Amino acid sequence: MISSKTDGVTRRGVLAAFAATTVIAAPSYANAFGLLRGAGDIRRLRMYSGRTGESLDTIYWIEGDYIGEAIKEIHHFMRDWRTDQIKQIDLRTLDIMAAAHGLMDVSEPYMLLSGYRSPQTNAMLRARSRGVAKNSLHMKGQAADLRLKSRSVGQMAQAAAACHAGGVGRYSRSNFVHMDCGPVRNWGR
Repeated sequence: MISSKTDGVTRRGVLAAFAATTVIAAPSYANAFGLLRGAGDIRRLRMYSGRTGESLDTIYWIEGDYIGEAIKEIHHFMRDWRTDQIKQIDLRTLDIMAAAHGLMDVSEPYMLLSGYRSPQTNAMLRARSRGVAKNSLHMKGQAADLRLKSRSVGQMAQAAAACHAGGVGRYSRSNFVHMDCGPVRNWGR
């Protein structure tokens, strides 16, 4: 597990990066990446899993380069905990998660509820709930369901939507936000 300080990350830097990206008219993944510029040229993810008891605090990108070992740790952490299957998580999803976290100006780690889902797990969850898509992006490693104790579903969804880089689902009754790198869209309350 990689731990590191982020002394270079300031609220002013994150807000300046956010202001700079809001002038971009067309939604694109560049928006999520732009939100991370000015943040000391690092990208960091902090998460824990109540299901496995694991936690992750890693810098996965420095000065324009993804760090292979950190990315492997993230893939393992975001595995389907029910089947222990690992899938590569789309780097765009990681960048959206990191950008949204930075916009919320919070040091609390995300609670990961669901990252990768095997087809078997997705089918089981779909049989139990109407809210699970048959062709869920979770099965492609392109989505994450996340929660923060210190931020509301609305605040989290607003931060993720500000990235203009993928799908954002609000699940207020279950207290989590879905973030993915698929088409830009919003749903739920």
